[in-house]
Amino acid sequence: MTNEKILILDFGSQYTQLIARRVREQNIYCEIHPYNKIPQDLSNLKGVILSGSPYSVRDNDAPIPNLDSFLGKLPILAVCYGAQYLAQANGGEVLPSKIREYGRANLSFVESANTLLNGVNAGSQVWMSHGDTISKLPDSFEIITSTEDVKVAGYQSIRRNIFALQFHPEVYHSLDGKLILENFLVGICKCSQDWTPVSFVQKTIDELKAKIGNDKVVLGLSGGVDSTVAGVLLNKAIGDNLYCIFVDNGLLRKNEFEEVLDQYKGMGLNVKGVNSKHRFYDALKGISDPEAKRKAIGSIFIDVFDDEANSISDVSWLAQGTIYPDVIESVSATGGPSATIKSHHNVGGLPDYMKLKIVEPLRSLFKDEVRRIGKSLGIDPSLLGRHPFPGPGLAIRILGDITEEKVKVLQDVDHIFISSLKSSNLYDSVWQAGAIYLPVQSVGVMGDERTYENAVALRAVESTDGMTADWVHLPYDFLAKVSNEIINKVKGVNRVVYDISSKPPATIEWE
Repeated sequence: MTNEKILILDFGSQYTQLIARRVREQNIYCEIHPYNKIPQDLSNLKGVILSGSPYSVRDNDAPIPNLDSFLGKLPILAVCYGAQYLAQANGGEVLPSKIREYGRANLSFVESANTLLNGVNAGSQVWMSHGDTISKLPDSFEIITSTEDVKVAGYQSIRRNIFALQFHPEVYHSLDGKLILENFLVGICKCSQDWTPVSFVQKTIDELKAKIGNDKVVLGLSGGVDSTVAGVLLNKAIGDNLYCIFVDNGLLRKNEFEEVLDQYKGMGLNVKGVNSKHRFYDALKGISDPEAKRKAIGSIFIDVFDDEANSISDVSWLAQGTIYPDVIESVSATGGPSATIKSHHNVGGLPDYMKLKIVEPLRSLFKDEVRRIGKSLGIDPSLLGRHPFPGPGLAIRILGDITEEKVKVLQDVDHIFISSLKSSNLYDSVWQAGAIYLPVQSVGVMGDERTYENAVALRAVESTDGMTADWVHLPYDFLAKVSNEIINKVKGVNRVVYDISSKPPATIEWE
C-alpha cells in the first residue's frame, strides 16, 4: 500500500517532531528531512511544511533551502523561521523584534474567509517563539491574521500556493492549532487521511521482507513496549529467521529478568535469556559521568549481541526497538541542525568491527503510535500499558558511580513504588514512574538512634510521547504510605522526596 505523504523540511527546531505528530494524528503519513537533503522521490507528495529554527534568517549561516522542486507546484505551509525565510526570499523584509516575542498571544484579526483559518476566530490563543519579525511582505502576498504585537502573524500568496504562520500551530498552547493544520492538510492539500495502524503494519512488514529477505536477524528485547512491538513485526515478516536476545545487564528492575522471559512465552517469539550483569558492572566501575555510563552500557550491549550473533550462523542484522524520541534527543533525527539533548545507548550505529547491519522498524514512531500499532497486532494490553524504562536501566537512575549494592537498594525502592501504584489503581494514570538513587546522605532518627543514610527521589509523569511531560499529582496519602514503607523496608534509605519538575526544563530521567 502506498500512502499519500506530507514532507516536513527540518531547519533545526525542537518543535519539528511535534509537527510530525500533529500530521500523523490526522491519519496522514509524513516524513521529516533536512532542509538541505530534499528527497528525490516526490511521488504521492501532497504538500510541504517548513519548520521553525534556532537560526535567524538574518544570520550569515542561516539555512537556505532549494524549493524549486515544489514551489508553486504544491501547497506550502511555512512556520516561524519558514515564514520569515519565504517572506525575505521573495522580496520582503525581516527585522529584529523590539522585544523577543515568546509565549502566549491572541489573534486580534483573522481573515474569516481564508481556507487555512476556516473556523478560527479573533481572540484565539497562539504560541509565539521568535526574535525577528516580518516588517514588510513581498508584493502579491497578503496578511491573513495578526496579533496586537505582531502585524504579520500569518500571510498567504495564492499565486504561489504559500501559506505562512509566525506562530506555532503544532504546540498545545495554540488552541486552534490542530484545526489550522487540518485545514491545510485536508482542505488545501486534499489528503485522504488513509494512514492507520493497520496500513503501517502491512507497509512495514512488506518493507522488512524486501529489506531483509532470507537473512537472519538478532533482536535485542528489553521487555518493554518498543522492542516487543518490533519483535512481533519482525516475526510476522521473517518468522524463524528472527532470534531474540534478552540481556540481564544487572540494571533491570527487581525480578524483571525472570518475569520478562516468562511474559514472552506463548507469543511465538524465539527468545534466549543471557545473564551478563557482571560484564556491565565491570565496565561501569568507577564511572560517574552520565554520558560515559550510557556509552559504556551501549558498548557492552553491542559486545554481548555480537557474541550471541556469532553463536548463530550467518546472522546479518541487529534489530532494535529504537523510537523517535530516542533519536531526537541523541542527534538530529534527520541529520539537520537540531540540538543534541542526550545520547541514547541504542542510537548512533555500530562499530566497524561488527559485521551486523541495523534494522529499526519503529524508528519514526512516537510511543503512543507504537502502542496503537501493538494494539492492532493483538499484543496483550498489560504489556502495551507497561511504563517506559530507559535502555541503560537503573544506571541512569543512580546518580554517581554504580555498585551492585546501590542497584539492590534502588531495585527494592522501585519495586515498592511501582507495586504500590498498581495496587492503588494509579499505574495506568501515570505515563512513566521510577525511583532515583541520590548521592546525598542525610540525618535521620530511627528507634531513638541517629542515622546518616541515603535519600531517594520518586518520579511520576504524565505525557503522550515523552517529548514533553508534567509531574503527576499523586495523592498525599499515597506518597506518605510509600515513603513510610520504603524507609521501613529498605535498609540504607532514611529520606524520600518527590520530584515535581516538568519537561522542559527538566528531563524525565535525572541523567
